[in-house]
Amino acid sequence: QVQLVESGGGAVQAGGSLRLSCAASGIDFPVYCLAWFRQAPGKEREWVARIGTDGGTNYADSVKGRFTISRDNAKNTFSLQMNSTKPEDTGIYYCTTLYSVFACGRWSSFENQGSWGQGTQVTVSS
Repeated sequence: QVQLVESGGGAVQAGGSLRLSCAASGIDFPVYCLAWFRQAPGKEREWVARIGTDGGTNYADSVKGRFTISRDNAKNTFSLQMNSTKPEDTGIYYCTTLYSVFACGRWSSFENQGSWGQGTQVTVSS
């Protein structure tokens, strides 16, 4: 029913840029909060960035000033622009959507109530 497809993953040299995109279907996109998570090998999954229905954004401290999340309600897509990448940015990135009736400001809401894509690999070489 809800389908999320990530794209744009790949390899980049440290300091370089990469743009991830997520195409969503099966939802009323404008009333959904959107977020990106990532999981590095051997580590717990972590929240990266969030954008609300009003366009307001939040970022993990580790990516503030380097990553930008955006949404395009006309295309039912959202993106994560990754600049000034670091080797520690390496991991599988997942796009997620959450119906805004839930508490979008809580990361646990995405984990418990959200829909998830299959993930896309990002590798930052040093």
